[in-house]
Amino acid sequence: MRRVFLGARPDWRDTARANGFSFSGADGAEYWSEGHAYAFTLEQIERDIEAVSAELHALCLAFVSDAVEDERILASLALPEHAWDTIRTSWRRGDPSLYGRLDFAYDGRGPAKLLEYNADTPTALYETGVFQWLWLEECLVSGRLPSGADQFNTVREALIARFRSIAPGGDIAFTAYADVPEDRGTVAYLEDCARQAGLATRFLDLGDLGLGPDGGLVDRVLSPILLLFKLYPYEWAFADRFGPALRDTPSRLLEPPWKAVLSNKGLLAHLHAREPGHPNLLPAFFEADPEKARLGRSFARKPLYAREGGNVLLVRDGQVLSRAGGPYGAEGFVRQGLAELPDLDGWRPVIGSWIVGDAPAGLCVREGREAVTTDAALFVPHFIEPV
Repeated sequence: MRRVFLGARPDWRDTARANGFSFSGADGAEYWSEGHAYAFTLEQIERDIEAVSAELHALCLAFVSDAVEDERILASLALPEHAWDTIRTSWRRGDPSLYGRLDFAYDGRGPAKLLEYNADTPTALYETGVFQWLWLEECLVSGRLPSGADQFNTVREALIARFRSIAPGGDIAFTAYADVPEDRGTVAYLEDCARQAGLATRFLDLGDLGLGPDGGLVDRVLSPILLLFKLYPYEWAFADRFGPALRDTPSRLLEPPWKAVLSNKGLLAHLHAREPGHPNLLPAFFEADPEKARLGRSFARKPLYAREGGNVLLVRDGQVLSRAGGPYGAEGFVRQGLAELPDLDGWRPVIGSWIVGDAPAGLCVREGREAVTTDAALFVPHFIEPV
């Protein structure tokens, strides 16, 4: 894995505007960054990222199967008790999932180490599936990339196929905070994929959702919503006034309620307990577990519910390496073995591996100057070097 200087396309901002990439930073707030790109070998992609992602996702599904039948596990994840039947029923019913993202610390040499599973509401999807692919195509034409360069990226095709299998010939509603550009952009991209799959779509702001007489979700004119994609995390949904109604609603949700088990950092402790010594899993323990002492004086402490690095504490040799603020932590924490992100020219990349359905589908790289990846990180494209 190399961080390679290529120089930015002089017209990339115009390309971003023309393709609806409204949160790219083309208008001043830096986010997309293509002066450099990350180069991988095909072996690194296939062996260290793709195969590992498939294996870890399968381990996660096996964990959900056990978790829904064990109230001690659900309690350990600080999932509200009124949600347990909702989660359990969703899994037993076989509700399909759409996508998720595994985040890894990886330097191109040692095994990739799982940092977390963004299984419920991950963003960075459009820039992965569309804009970095456009970058690849244009850089091949211009000669910025060598002939034969490729990209680990079948996200768009996989999403279209997944929508087609979930709701063939049906319709689907999408909801998010309409005034948050990144969320709205992510949902607009998913809408487009659903339409390409032959589904009828509509968008609703979160405030436009309500409950009908039968407990099903409806819009403002009381039209029923049979299938809803929500860019709204389950820890919020379970806590708001809709939470108790999710148990009996006839409406189906993407992501399904059972994904709440995987979007919780407590997953890390449970996976380690099930697979101690797994080369791609870091040792992890709940904060209340005395076994956390085995981590010694170097560890990462993470809230069970957290986003964009909020309230993460990194400690190396007893000294605070990084301490992020935020609103999280009331439900508890896990401690995880410290796996620092590699330092390449002063930048620290985190590798995101996308799962669509149950299969790996692509890769994204976000980088920042800090030890913890936050919402200030930049999105940097990648390519596979020709053999």
